[in-house]
Amino acid sequence: MKKVITYGTYDLLHEGHINLLKRAKALGDYLIVGLSTDEFNVLKHKEPFLPYKQRKIVLNAIKYVDEVISEENWEQKVLDIKKHNVDVFVMGNDWEGKFNELKNYCEVVYLQRTPIVSTTGLKRNIIDKIEK
Repeated sequence: MKKVITYGTYDLLHEGHINLLKRAKALGDYLIVGLSTDEFNVLKHKEPFLPYKQRKIVLNAIKYVDEVISEENWEQKVLDIKKHNVDVFVMGNDWEGKFNELKNYCEVVYLQRTPIVSTTGLKRNIIDKIEK
């Protein structure tokens, strides 16, 4: 069985997230998603609308996702790859080159992101509508 892993916050799930998860799953047989915890998001200077528990429920409901694990820090990726016998590490191409050191442990793939759609943009639209 070929295992694939990816990481993210997955707040305000949108088409871009689904496209990434679908394409990541197509690279193997089993997709693991490392979901950033609320505490780790604070360290990344991100403020999700939804708490970890709710984001995890949504991710678990997606047909492309086989398993969701907690992402608690930047350093855990090598440990996760080894622990779960991962063959392919996947991230969006906005991270291009940032995880090349993982090539010592598995294949590293950067997927093209869906144009125009982003969580940041969605948050801006929501805030704009609330302020009107």
